[in-house]
Amino acid sequence: MNFTRLLSVLACTLWAQAAYSQVEVKFAHVGEPGQLFSKAAEEYAKRANDKLGGKAKVVVFGSSQLGGDKELLQKVKLGTVDMALPSTVMSSESDLFGIFEMPYLVRDRKHMNAIEREVFWPRLAPEVEKKGLKIIAVWENGYRHITNNRHPIKVPGDLQGIKLRVPEGKWRVKMFQSYGANPSPMKFSEVFTALQTGVMDGQENPFSQIVSAKFQEVQKFLSLTGHVYTPAYLTTGSKKWATLPADVRKVLEDTAKDMQKYVYAVAEKDDNELIDKIKAAGVKVNEADKPAFVAASKAVYEEFGKEVKGSKELIDKALALGK
Repeated sequence: MNFTRLLSVLACTLWAQAAYSQVEVKFAHVGEPGQLFSKAAEEYAKRANDKLGGKAKVVVFGSSQLGGDKELLQKVKLGTVDMALPSTVMSSESDLFGIFEMPYLVRDRKHMNAIEREVFWPRLAPEVEKKGLKIIAVWENGYRHITNNRHPIKVPGDLQGIKLRVPEGKWRVKMFQSYGANPSPMKFSEVFTALQTGVMDGQENPFSQIVSAKFQEVQKFLSLTGHVYTPAYLTTGSKKWATLPADVRKVLEDTAKDMQKYVYAVAEKDDNELIDKIKAAGVKVNEADKPAFVAASKAVYEEFGKEVKGSKELIDKALALGK
């Protein structure tokens, strides 16, 4: 082999090794710095990268840098983004995911673990695999509460006529319509300005999202409705996932599942601490009449059960797991 040929072979070998060692796993989400999504994503990247040993590197893009939830799901399918952390929007991929839009379905995190084991993995995860998505772990977006600039929300009737931003998922819209509100889906990155300018009167989110996005600066009232518990799903595209080396996939998936305890612990800590930050900003906080909201939710349960095939069975099973 002549010298020129030898240099060419060495160059190709070094390029191949560098390319393999520099596989970048793009993980994008909509959370702002300090929010649960951001904390979880950064911790996940740290843990996974420590284990990957240079074979691949998880790189996080937060704050909707690479798009909103719907855009990210499309990019994950196409493989231009490797991982995303959708929540409510997943019901736009499969109607069955709308069970997590049903108000007061999930009692607590222990109940959610049972639902995950008995309902989510056997029945829901396979539904989005048909759409080219693969969920590798279930994390959390938290319990949602309502903020607004009009008045305290104590019973569903107090929502009458309130312009309320909701995430991109039709069952959240239907739920708040049944309560009398005027809900409008909107990208999370656009909400602060909409509240500040009065385009929207209010919004509903977990404390972590409220504080990280500084909604307390442009809202007067926080009503502790706890109307929906929203899981979040660490999601990748089936085609792109299959191209990753098996040992890299194992690290990414095992680490993702191990992260759930961390996510739950951080979420619980945030629940206890962030409400004080909201109060400190001058927001008036009130308890809501949850039994009144539960009673007003029967219509959306009935509609969901009739419209989405197989949903009643899953809802009954999920509710039974909480007894």
